[in-house]
Amino acid sequence: MNKTGVWLFFAWTVSAVATSGSLFLSEVWHFTPCVLCWYQRIFMYPLVIVLGIAAYRQKTHIVPYILPLVIIGGGISTYHSIIQKLPKESGIAACGPVSCLNDYLNWFGWLTIPMLAFAAFVLITVALLMAVRSQKQQTTSDK
Repeated sequence: MNKTGVWLFFAWTVSAVATSGSLFLSEVWHFTPCVLCWYQRIFMYPLVIVLGIAAYRQKTHIVPYILPLVIIGGGISTYHSIIQKLPKESGIAACGPVSCLNDYLNWFGWLTIPMLAFAAFVLITVALLMAVRSQKQQTTSDK
């Protein structure tokens, strides 16, 4: 497997772990996702399939189509993390039956579920950009 394939496989692995983690939290631990969590899932779940195909084929031509999903999902995670850290009396997060302020998971006093999703989106973005870069380097060295 070349560097491009390794980076694509890494991006796929991150998306698979993030998807599995979100399903575990809701289906095993019975944490009810808020509206913003659902939006983050909408942008993460398809990445498992698309990145799996891209990693298998070791092709980066799909990256321009994947990056908008990753960037929008990361933006939602950023917004969600910010409103979770606002003062609790803020009415900004009344987004549905489950408040977006609910903090089911709070490791070390700052690592929450939206922050984990944000980290996954950032890692996927970096991996995709590195995959494109390595494929360009490989193409220029083959000539």
